[in-house]
Amino acid sequence: MVAIGIDLGTTYARVAVFQYGKVEIIPNEQGNRATPCFVAYTDSERLIGDAAKNQAAMNPKNTVFNIKRLIGRNCYDEKMFQDVKDWSAFDAAVVCARVKFDLDLKDEEKLLISPEEISSLVLIKMKEAAEAYLGTTVKDAVITVPAYFKDVQRQATKDAGAIAGLNVLRIINEPTAAALAYGLDENLKGERNVLIFDLGGGTFDVSIVTIKEDKLFEVRAAAGNTRLGGEDFDTRLVNHFAEEFEQKYEKDLRSSPQAMRRLRTAAEQSKLILSSSTEATIVLDALYEGVDFYTKISRARFEEMCDDLFHSTLDSVEKVLNDAKMDKSQIHDIILVGGSTRIPKVQSLLQTFFGGKSLNLFMSDEAVVNGAAIQAAILSGDKSSQIQGVSIVDVAPYLLEIETTGLVTTKLMERNTRIPYKRSIKFTTSSDNQPFVNIHVFEGEPASAKDINLLDNFLLYRLPLAPRGVPKIDVTFDVDVNGILNVTAQLISEKATKLRVRREDKIRLTLVEVVCLSDEAKEYAAEKEKERQRIAAHNQLKNYVLSIKQAADKAGNELDHSDKYLVLKKFKETIKWLDANTTTAEKEDYDYKLKELTKICSATLAKMQLSADGSGPQPSYCGKQSCNNVGGNYGGSAVKEVD
Repeated sequence: MVAIGIDLGTTYARVAVFQYGKVEIIPNEQGNRATPCFVAYTDSERLIGDAAKNQAAMNPKNTVFNIKRLIGRNCYDEKMFQDVKDWSAFDAAVVCARVKFDLDLKDEEKLLISPEEISSLVLIKMKEAAEAYLGTTVKDAVITVPAYFKDVQRQATKDAGAIAGLNVLRIINEPTAAALAYGLDENLKGERNVLIFDLGGGTFDVSIVTIKEDKLFEVRAAAGNTRLGGEDFDTRLVNHFAEEFEQKYEKDLRSSPQAMRRLRTAAEQSKLILSSSTEATIVLDALYEGVDFYTKISRARFEEMCDDLFHSTLDSVEKVLNDAKMDKSQIHDIILVGGSTRIPKVQSLLQTFFGGKSLNLFMSDEAVVNGAAIQAAILSGDKSSQIQGVSIVDVAPYLLEIETTGLVTTKLMERNTRIPYKRSIKFTTSSDNQPFVNIHVFEGEPASAKDINLLDNFLLYRLPLAPRGVPKIDVTFDVDVNGILNVTAQLISEKATKLRVRREDKIRLTLVEVVCLSDEAKEYAAEKEKERQRIAAHNQLKNYVLSIKQAADKAGNELDHSDKYLVLKKFKETIKWLDANTTTAEKEDYDYKLKELTKICSATLAKMQLSADGSGPQPSYCGKQSCNNVGGNYGGSAVKEVD
């Protein structure tokens, strides 16, 4: 079974497969190697990818994007709602302590769609592209996430894969995937310390990976920011242009989602231009209330307004060097990954930080998906010599702490600890006849209390009633290779009796919810296939009736008048029917019309074909056999000239 690698980015998604000893990037149906992570709901259908992005300015409230910045986030996170506000797009709401989006579809009541569902639609798009390219069903996949993704964000991404009908073999960190692709592509000699600087559309990661001669990729440390990327630079530009527009025309275009969407698209394009030019021009006709907007932005001005964001990336670089206990001089290669690393100021700051060391723009946009495809091939048992013996040792980016009764905290796992990681801790009751034990697990940075967040609240219940300190409970915390925490517990005195562990975290989807959403995705796929067949039947009928009309015109006067009248009459009737029933007719209706039309016109079409290719009966211009070049019996033996 073929396994694919998917880079589920903030702005774009990519899919690749490792076969015949190399990685192949799989294009989408439009031939593009990257698919925008946009999902849109219109009055008639659901759009994904390029089609969704192209109509975003006309339908901003029902077009969802940048979902990676929101997936698995705390529903009461003010920063998350600030992101949605900055994008001036879809409406977010809190439903059952989770974030969902209010969207309209086919004039029905508002739909409440979770981030996992939106991400699953993009993954389905990637899956379909891979199946069309490979000509086989695809089930297994490796999906990439930012190294600094938290436990719940990783679980949410895995849930999105399950909803999309994928068996997620591994959740792999993006910098680790990029290092894997770099190490195998460059065929490095000797042990090398590689710093991966991954600045994409919505997230930022920096990792140090030691690549050894025996194809061991050992992650030494990871740091980053899941709310820093190209979208933040775009937001600065959008705010700048919106203020300029207000100053020039005394109109606040922020009240118009359509205008803000067009402005954001223009800002993104100007940012790309400024990576290669010193100035970019924006021209937007009738941007707001009929007012045309024309302006220019210089690279120097852009760098000034984003200076604090650019410099903040160096804080993470210093942090990862300290965590890895390395000096700048010990870094052999600096690999730039992600579209935002093309910004000259970012490159200049990083190069200056490392004392002028050259930077390697190794396949900046596709390094991550390449590594994901390689990891997928390894996990699926590919026997290619290029990947034999490759192994990866990754780390957990966050500290884990536990808090029990009396606000006593214990470190469960230090940040940058190798994963998978397992640890068992013994607990007991703090009062007589205590029926349950409540354990809080925190995740975050050890040096900053504000960065510590409640990961989960585990309630161990149905304890045997006994004096305090008597029940002995063995709780095992297991962080798997995906960086996802799993917890089990059992009584030490009764090894066969396992206690039930209940998650109080409302952000994660339950297994039942994942299964239900997966079933809904399958139903939508069936509806989509039915719609595809309906459109195919429509096109088949239209092509047939047009071919009859074309043949009749080509036959001209050689076709009997009554036959030609019949064909043209049926042509007009069918075209009129198609125009009137384009959205209401089903596949069976088109099939019936085609069958009826074929029955009526098949004989006439055969006559027209005979006339067109010259194989039908030809009129005899002379009844005498003595005439030259006469074929009295067409298709038989040639007639000999008579003396």
